[in-house]
Amino acid sequence: MENTLLKLPKTQFSKEVKNYYPEILTDSALAFITALHEKFNAKRLQLIDRREQEQLVFDAGKFPEFPKETKHIRDGNWTAGDIPKDLQDRRVEITGPVNRKMIINALNSGAKTFMADLEDSNAPTWSNAIGGQQNLLDANKQTISLYDSKKDKSYKLNTKTAVLLVRPRGLHLNEKHIIINNENASGSLIDFGLYVFHNTKTMIAQGTAPYFYLPKLEHYLEARWWNAVFTFAQDYLNVPQGTFKATVLIETITASFQLDEIIYELKNHITGLNCGRWDYIFSYIKKFRNHPNFVVPNRDQVTMTTPFMDAYSKLVIQRCHKRGILAIGGMAAQIPIKNDNAANAIALEKVRKDKEREVKNGHDGTWVAHPDLVAVAMNEFDKHMPTSNQLHVLREDVKITEQDLVERPLGTVTEAGIRKNINVGVLYTEAWLRGHGAVALYNLMEDAATAEISRTQVWQWLKNEVKLEDGRLFTQALFNDIFDNEVEKIITEVGQDHIVNTKFKLAIELFNKLVTAEDFEEFLTLPAYQYI
Repeated sequence: MENTLLKLPKTQFSKEVKNYYPEILTDSALAFITALHEKFNAKRLQLIDRREQEQLVFDAGKFPEFPKETKHIRDGNWTAGDIPKDLQDRRVEITGPVNRKMIINALNSGAKTFMADLEDSNAPTWSNAIGGQQNLLDANKQTISLYDSKKDKSYKLNTKTAVLLVRPRGLHLNEKHIIINNENASGSLIDFGLYVFHNTKTMIAQGTAPYFYLPKLEHYLEARWWNAVFTFAQDYLNVPQGTFKATVLIETITASFQLDEIIYELKNHITGLNCGRWDYIFSYIKKFRNHPNFVVPNRDQVTMTTPFMDAYSKLVIQRCHKRGILAIGGMAAQIPIKNDNAANAIALEKVRKDKEREVKNGHDGTWVAHPDLVAVAMNEFDKHMPTSNQLHVLREDVKITEQDLVERPLGTVTEAGIRKNINVGVLYTEAWLRGHGAVALYNLMEDAATAEISRTQVWQWLKNEVKLEDGRLFTQALFNDIFDNEVEKIITEVGQDHIVNTKFKLAIELFNKLVTAEDFEEFLTLPAYQYI
């Protein structure tokens, strides 16, 4: 690697880096990500700044609108490009981080596709981010395997596996361990760039190509940025334009006002939109956090049947099918409950009903977080969707207004809801600081998106001194009592002797600081990233 640094003086690594992954961080790969950085990072930073400026508009009490300057795009009869054959049936997609065991199990799960996640379910330690690239390379070469000595069990790929998609980090995240021209590299460009550089030719030879999920877009200009990245990379790698394909996660409230525009900007590279429900709830709270008395009830009370969530999911289906692309449903967070058959049956029935609702609404596919849930989701889509997809279901009956998309959900805030948010938020943050981005807590699979809801709700409720269901006001004094009590429970459960071997001290301090700060932190992962 010393030779690489001499050949590529623009690219440096932080002092914390010990493993240079020689098969991934080659001279030619570093030259490519340097080219991506030099061409696209300045614009990325401008787009992040644009988000901050737009937040000032929302802070003044405004809501998003359908953009006036793009009405001709919304009204036009254009369609997006073709969907590759291996992406036309996506009735069940499984998602998870990029560790070797997860990749093997997910590809073998029986799902149609697997979204390998470098974002919300992957804490971006150096070994997770770059080691994950090694795992993906091995998966595409079909050489990936694992031996678990504790279980005395070997893992390897089946003959038939799910189609692979990759989710890079969002535009807001840097890769602090790679410095290019004295700037932190973009996590988005590192994840995307290393993946396409090492896997494009291999995948084309196998009759497929690099497919992506693009997270947390807030504006059609960000879709335009990604389209330019795809175009440049395809030229650089000397592959035909339109080789790379993307599904965009609609997981910000502002993106739902620009569905046609986002599809239009990526129309030669897009195959679908996905209803990223948990980040969407987080975004909804976050964007309107400074509106007076704009309080969202307990997280458990906000579901896909809540009016603003139902409206957005149906609008996604309608706009996708009008433009000839797929509408993928959201994640059911439930996971199988072992050793409790009754509770497990209830959890599985919740998943079944969720998937039944999605397929009957017109979705072309859905997400699950655990291999044991693939069959539950598959059965519902097989029952109600005999064709590969539902592009023929145009949902012309759907009439969604700007007001429908921002209708405030009704419900209550309870002490139990506050306690759950604190408990889950601290437990998840501690696990994330140890390098775990997907964490099973209380029979649900939590990732960064659900943790963001937890801490954002506590911040919002405290800022507004919201009235609880029992009539009390949620004051700083009440928060202190509840927080201290929840922390005491965690310490008791972990054990005073064992707590020193965890990251709980830091997680508790970090969570407390985030939810009591005067100014809201845009993402939990930004201040936490400096500690991993």
